[in-house]
Amino acid sequence: MDNPFQLITDTFTPQYRVNLSIQRLDGSIMLTLSDDSGVVAKRMISAEQRNDPQRLKRLVQSVQFGIAIEQGHSAMEILAVMTDGDSHKLLQRPPSTRPPITAGL
Repeated sequence: MDNPFQLITDTFTPQYRVNLSIQRLDGSIMLTLSDDSGVVAKRMISAEQRNDPQRLKRLVQSVQFGIAIEQGHSAMEILAVMTDGDSHKLLQRPPSTRPPITAGL
């Protein structure tokens, strides 16, 4: 992995707008993911995490896990998808289990 910023951007777009901003002099950056409804996730990424491919991968998975939980996925489903290696499925919204609202006249 040559560019950790590209990995982060490729993982979360086009579902989210990705903003990476320098936060501190030690090289820490703030990852902010947003969509039309606002900020979806924020995470501080240290220089050590950014420069270690394994740590960066775990951080990205952690953000995906948090988003999926917030979207209503079950933790067991998420862990199964993560162990299958298809983490892009985590960013899909779960199907609505509520029946459609209809109004009778």
